[in-house]
Amino acid sequence: MIPLDFFNISQPILDASEQAMRLCAEQFRQIEDVQEYHQIKMIKAFQNASVRESYFCGSTGYGYDDFGRDALDRVYAFVFDAEDALVRHNFVSGTHALTVALFGVLRPGDTMLSVTGMPYDTIRSAIGIEGNYPGSLKDFDIHFDMTELLPDGTLDYEQIRADIATKKPRMVYIQRSRGYSLRPTLTWREIKKIADIAKKESPSSIVMLDNCYGEFIEKVEPLSVGVDLMAGSLIKNPGGGIAPTGGYIAGKRELVEMCAYRLTTPGTGKEIGATLNTMRELFMGAYHAPHVTGEALKTAVFAAALFELLGYETAPKYNDPRGDIIQLLMLGNEENLIRFCGGIQGGSAVDSFVEPMPSDMPGYESQVIMAAGAFTLGSSIELSADAPLRDPYAVWMQGGLNFHAGKLGVMLAADKVMNSKA
Repeated sequence: MIPLDFFNISQPILDASEQAMRLCAEQFRQIEDVQEYHQIKMIKAFQNASVRESYFCGSTGYGYDDFGRDALDRVYAFVFDAEDALVRHNFVSGTHALTVALFGVLRPGDTMLSVTGMPYDTIRSAIGIEGNYPGSLKDFDIHFDMTELLPDGTLDYEQIRADIATKKPRMVYIQRSRGYSLRPTLTWREIKKIADIAKKESPSSIVMLDNCYGEFIEKVEPLSVGVDLMAGSLIKNPGGGIAPTGGYIAGKRELVEMCAYRLTTPGTGKEIGATLNTMRELFMGAYHAPHVTGEALKTAVFAAALFELLGYETAPKYNDPRGDIIQLLMLGNEENLIRFCGGIQGGSAVDSFVEPMPSDMPGYESQVIMAAGAFTLGSSIELSADAPLRDPYAVWMQGGLNFHAGKLGVMLAADKVMNSKA
């Protein structure tokens, strides 16, 4: 029950929220099952890595013999079913981790084939598709190619098969999450199908996955079904809302080593890199990540159920399978986008007084409105929402460190949208 003396939410939204909670009961049970599985697996990962309090102290200078850093790599390798992992606070974003992976394993003359259509906005400049910035993959004669999606946004497996068979790309690139598109997010089953095609048609190709927003969603890990290398951000799912910055790369040992040589220097790789005062937060973030991710999933499911009851289109539906924490809500017009983001901001513990406004953003084609009252700047595992101001006027919502706070933010956003129609 929402204390009405704290937040003045209209009775129709309160009633619809109670109905939404009843609809979500089975989905919540399934989410909690996955939460428990990954939390137990995470504890086993800590134990296998012999994590101890002294590992939290960090290192300075070159960071030689930083046993905590090495143990954290082993923790992530275990939970992601990887041979090795590279987890560092000095990955400045998920895009940076992905870029290091691309430059780490691709060489002049190689082709990177994206089989999930056009990649997300911020990685395009690193590839050289947009912006004409110096130092892109294009500058190094690394070629980009793409398999278009079907008209309904789903994967064109026959064309994927034909493109891989004829082009024999060095890398088959998969983006798990939808980005600013309407296509479905990929579950492990779609990822496995792509990997199976790649292994059959071009066995020497590297299957690379942008796993941002997809960690701890399902029990099956992409690296156990044919993915060779994947990367993501620690201020999304795997940082548990505690990691202050950073990213990870995980996969086959030789590929992770190549990425480490790109991050530092050839020959030193993972052996150097001071961790400073970050290790306690990185370990704590990993420990909390399975539970926090589940809370974000519950928030997404609740948002879908509530807005479906209010008459809006959503993707995925509240009871659809999910491959990430992102919830797409079709709000119909610019005013609703602004009101929704205002409601999310108004339900935040931090910067609740701020009024989100559309603005130009580096790396994006359209003006974007963003709402995020976050303890960590840009942390999208915390409740946030963002939308490009363009047709079909959809908002991408994600996060929620705990479901009760996430639920409140969604209800306040719904109340603002519905009041605009009064």
